[in-house]
Amino acid sequence: MKKPEQFQECINDFLGKFSGLAKCYDGTTQHSYELAAVIDEYSAFVTAEGNKEAWAWMAQHPTAEFQELVENVRQAASRCVAIMEKYRALKLLSGQEEGADYFKNIESCIEQEFGSFQVSADSKVLLVGSGSYPMTPLLIAKRTGAMVVGIDSDGEAIELGQKVVEALGSGLPIQLEQKFVEHLPVTREATHIIFSSTVSNKYELLDQLYSLTNDQVVVVMRYGDHLKSLFNYPMQEVDSRKWRLVETVLRPEHVFDIALYKKAEVAS
Repeated sequence: MKKPEQFQECINDFLGKFSGLAKCYDGTTQHSYELAAVIDEYSAFVTAEGNKEAWAWMAQHPTAEFQELVENVRQAASRCVAIMEKYRALKLLSGQEEGADYFKNIESCIEQEFGSFQVSADSKVLLVGSGSYPMTPLLIAKRTGAMVVGIDSDGEAIELGQKVVEALGSGLPIQLEQKFVEHLPVTREATHIIFSSTVSNKYELLDQLYSLTNDQVVVVMRYGDHLKSLFNYPMQEVDSRKWRLVETVLRPEHVFDIALYKKAEVAS
């Protein structure tokens, strides 16, 4: 086990690396291998059994400095994941390969994340935070034939994502849009809604979605608690009059876990 001060020093070191590499992004793949190495190292750090005890000690003895550090490194890591997806998309589109362990980790998470609420060809899936390399839409559409709509606030991510879909899944029922959930026709029709773990306001959006969605919708919330909250936005309490947690899928070896929500029973 790392001592608390060593643990905090490691996080500070990652923050410095992420901040520096985020500033280096210039629309080319110049720093992609360096960023991939740091993200892979960080993925291993937040899933390492040996770091859980140090995290628990820090959580039991919280300081304002540590809480600020956690928030800052989470934001920096999220920015770098978005950039890493851009690197992967640019490499694909230029004929290069990208095999970062982080992406293998994410892809293996996708396999079981719907729990007992599986997607079929008749499903309509909305992904919030589709990114520049839309792995989830591609996998779902290829495996099931379901229609998938991905949204992202980053215009560059949408543009790159559309090119990736055209390259890897031309003809598949996938749409990528830079729109808000309230402006999408699929929001009312969606059978499944997936939130990426690095969407900071996902629980605010979940609350908003209550009045915009049908009564049978299943929400797949990717999140990270405890040590994993260094990389992902954690689970939050929901309004019990609107949503209920029906299942969790815990993946100790993966960078995020999954919470499944359905609408609360309508009072009679």
